[in-house]
Amino acid sequence: MSLTRLDRQYGTAVRNIWTTTLGRTARAWTELGSWRSGDVARFERTTLPILLAGQRQVASLTASYLEQTYREIDGSSRVDLDFDKVTGRALRDVDPEAVYRRPFKEVWSALDNDVAFDAALDRGAHRLETIAKTDLQLARTHTVQEVGSQMPGFTYTVRELQGEYNCALCMIASTQRYWKRDLAPIHPGCDCLFKLVTADEDPGQVIDKEKLERIHDLVEEALGKSDRGGRAVDYRKIIVANEHGEIGPVLGFAGQRFTGPDDINLPT
Repeated sequence: MSLTRLDRQYGTAVRNIWTTTLGRTARAWTELGSWRSGDVARFERTTLPILLAGQRQVASLTASYLEQTYREIDGSSRVDLDFDKVTGRALRDVDPEAVYRRPFKEVWSALDNDVAFDAALDRGAHRLETIAKTDLQLARTHTVQEVGSQMPGFTYTVRELQGEYNCALCMIASTQRYWKRDLAPIHPGCDCLFKLVTADEDPGQVIDKEKLERIHDLVEEALGKSDRGGRAVDYRKIIVANEHGEIGPVLGFAGQRFTGPDDINLPT
């Protein structure tokens, strides 16, 4: 099988898992009917097994995809994947029960700030979708890192954009190479494909200068100025990699901060 066909089949299979997992999760949220503190455990009993199954499916597909890719290159195959290292608590080093309580806290916090109930519920649903998407993608990036450590023929990873539309953060990242030992930066909801790549020599941090230049040109169009030296325009403040306490490197804008416990008002 050609690598192009393999990429396409893998991408389609992962998207199908995302669609099914997110759809079932969203329905479980909507069908709760009540979103009080007493409903959290009921929601998690229904939803966490669905989410864990989706993460395991993504991890399994990713491991299989990498094995087949490696086999195409040098005839080797078969890696051992410990699912406990690439799913569930391992993704954030936080218990899933605590993570998936956050959509409820989003609703409660909004109501405490006099947000209309329907709008507050929408905020909770959006938070749930973002968390679930992030965990599905983390299952993929953790698997790439885990499997890559067992494949000495691969040196680094690259990000491949998927779908018709992609954010500028992912576009910038797709012009870079990352050492395979490093967890690839993501942003919440990112669905990029991460590929292991062989190399006789390090191509350098930037692997697609033409695309990077085009993106810089778009920045100039948007801001009215551009400076590759970073004086007139500090590109570090436009697109950077932030370190998130739970999920690792996260692509975002300079000055962006992550929500902490003090930002959330809990119901009494």
